[in-house]
Amino acid sequence: MAEKTIMLCCAAGMSTTLLVSKMQKAAEAEGIDAEIFATSAANADSKLDEKNPDVLLLGPQVRYLEGQFKDKLDIPVEVIGMQDYRMMNGEKVFKRAMSMMKK
Repeated sequence: MAEKTIMLCCAAGMSTTLLVSKMQKAAEAEGIDAEIFATSAANADSKLDEKNPDVLLLGPQVRYLEGQFKDKLDIPVEVIGMQDYRMMNGEKVFKRAMSMMKK
């Protein structure tokens, strides 16, 4: 089992797949055992129950869900910055997720 679990959520779970791959490489480069996965907004609740992530990152296209998730979860929830998402900056998004877990 990974020491950290990071869940990404977007409209269909497809656009975050490349970002997950880049975040996984960033985790490996830092020697951190992390499970990073993406899911669609429709499957988010079941994945939250199944995987119990340490942090939830939302794609910009589902930013409207942020309040709902913050109300019902006791883990950090944040929308991925538009520029980092567009550029698929896995290293920066991974580092942000890690800093969210330390708060």
